[in-house]
Amino acid sequence: MNPRLWLVLALVGLAVFSQSLLAQGPPPSDPQAVNLASQSINALTHGSSISDVTLTGTATWNGGPDIATATLRALGTDESRMDLALGSGMRTEIRDAQTGTQLGQWTNPDGAFGDIAFQNCQTDAAWFFPGLSSLAMGPNIVLSYIGPETRDGHSVQHIQAYTYHPTSPPGLSMQQLSEIDFYLDTATLLPVAATFNAHPDNDATTNLLVEIGFSGYQTISGILVPTHIQRSQQGNVTADIVVSAAAFNSGLPLSLFAIN
Repeated sequence: MNPRLWLVLALVGLAVFSQSLLAQGPPPSDPQAVNLASQSINALTHGSSISDVTLTGTATWNGGPDIATATLRALGTDESRMDLALGSGMRTEIRDAQTGTQLGQWTNPDGAFGDIAFQNCQTDAAWFFPGLSSLAMGPNIVLSYIGPETRDGHSVQHIQAYTYHPTSPPGLSMQQLSEIDFYLDTATLLPVAATFNAHPDNDATTNLLVEIGFSGYQTISGILVPTHIQRSQQGNVTADIVVSAAAFNSGLPLSLFAIN
């Protein structure tokens, strides 16, 4: 067969295969995981619908001595922004999907900035607020039930989520890049922790374990909010946040999350 004709036929076949995968949609979630996730979200929100959230408080960054003023905002499940006003300047992290592609950007107090690598933009944007996490079961979220466990002295129910993509870039698994594990307190079903893998900017196959700890839940405007949020990577605390106030459904503009 003519090599050029073979290439055309191969590309056509790939396109048809991708379209067939899209038409099939994601595989079904585990019913027990769906039930637990639904109960967890209901416990957090008491049935209220949340479109955006703003958390304010204080934070330390990378174990540094500065106590920062912290503002964390999320719009839906795909947009988020963390601003830490440190003594040396502003640390900002943004996640943005308004172009249809998951993007991220960081800025350091010294003015340096850069893009968050593709492989680190596939897990939940609103990592600091479980009410807008994969537990809310947005489009193409697939949930699995792992089972009961004990974690840091807590009896928990362990469920796992990933975002379904019909295809993956060569050498990568979008399922693995988007996987998040949630640990729900057995008695209250409130999230006590979430874990996922981050990766070096130049290596999507090396896993760096990230853990988000949620504690000190308090009711603010009818919503249960974790007032202590701790983010660790490979066992080292990178952000320790104490929330003093929260606002919901304030109409945050999409432009607030735009990547420059």
